Amino acid sequence: MDQTTLGIGTRLQHTLYGPGVIVGIRYASYLISFINIGIKEIDKTDEQLDEIIPENVTAEIETLAEAEKSLLKILRLWGGIQEDVALGDRWTGGTLSLQPADKNLKPKDLPIEDFFHKIVMLRDRLRVLEQNINSHKQLSDEDKVNLQQYITRCYGSLTTFNVLFKNKEQWFTGDKTTKEN
Repeated sequence: MDQTTLGIGTRLQHTLYGPGVIVGIRYASYLISFINIGIKEIDKTDEQLDEIIPENVTAEIETLAEAEKSLLKILRLWGGIQEDVALGDRWTGGTLSLQPADKNLKPKDLPIEDFFHKIVMLRDRLRVLEQNINSHKQLSDEDKVNLQQYITRCYGSLTTFNVLFKNKEQWFTGDKTTKEN
């Protein structure tokens, strides 16, 4: 196999490092994100490297953002790996205060970072549920669509929390056929 012409997004298997995906290309090496150990720079002529899916080879140059999105999608499908989601700068170090209507009761203060982490975990678990539904062998396509609608509605209900996210591409989105969230 001629491994000096592989493109970003190509899935590979390395004898020592296991499965990975090319995320960057240099003159004589690839930057490969391995599922178990992270990103490593591997020489293009390394004989311990084998291509898994040759149809991912492309001659076109992808932007870093496109490669990043593709990689995150692949990693989510392969192993439920969570992406690093940043809290909006204005919320860093902030506190969420919950004040009961009854003034005799004590208010509850919670660091926004903790609250945000719980929201991100909820989103990640919804994504895993969505993947499990879509890959389920015994559910009919109609059942999958019906269950998917509930997940979409959950995402829609969570759009209120989009204000906490630093990056808009990580926002919750609901049903886009209705009013924009």
